[in-house]
Amino acid sequence: MSGEEAAGGGGGEANGVQPNVTIYINNLNEKIKLEELKKSLNAVFSQFGKILEVLAFKTLKHKGQAWVVFEDVASATKALKGMQDFPFYDKPMKIQYAKTKSDVVAKADGTFVPRERRKRNDEKPEKKQKREQHHDVSQAGGMNAYPGTYGAPPLSQLPFGAGPRVMMPEIIVPNSILFVQNLPHDTTAMVLQMFFCQYQGFKEVRTIETKPGIAFVEYGDEGQATAAMNALQGFKIKETPMLITYAKK
Repeated sequence: MSGEEAAGGGGGEANGVQPNVTIYINNLNEKIKLEELKKSLNAVFSQFGKILEVLAFKTLKHKGQAWVVFEDVASATKALKGMQDFPFYDKPMKIQYAKTKSDVVAKADGTFVPRERRKRNDEKPEKKQKREQHHDVSQAGGMNAYPGTYGAPPLSQLPFGAGPRVMMPEIIVPNSILFVQNLPHDTTAMVLQMFFCQYQGFKEVRTIETKPGIAFVEYGDEGQATAAMNALQGFKIKETPMLITYAKK
């Protein structure tokens, strides 16, 4: 999937687009930096299955959009249904199946065609004839095919690791602050906030830079903290289940 092809967006089955391994997401917060956006999407969607690639672009016409490529259709379908309208950086995500097969999938199934070749095959006869007439002139500058895969390498290949499990205290007094452990080391406070802010009474997420893999989440009272803990206990970020307890006081 190239930048130009991606501009075509996505579609649902109602628009004649069949379920496939790539989902198209729009209505994303345009203020989020590109790399942060990719990491956050990878963290949010990895619970549904193995992700081959996350695509997002800096160009103006692609702002607020992204594509997530899964290993199989079942994972993409679960992600589409499970995350539709999920409040991602304060905006509800709109998700559809992508119209265009991504480059990484096309290369795997042997149907990949470089972008320049695809463009020429679709070229109108009159334009093709005009281009051939000027072949000698253009030859001096060279006509090279556009590089292969667009976007960053699959985020699933970036190094990350789960933090060491911390022994749970024998006596834990219920309170309004939750202690979250077993997080991938690159999990940001913003990613955690997206999950925990869905529950009533949410106040803030605190992480410790020198101690990756843990975080504290504060709610208005003990009952609100308990409801969030019960709902998110074992929730997976990058296939790593969160371990949530009350914080020691």
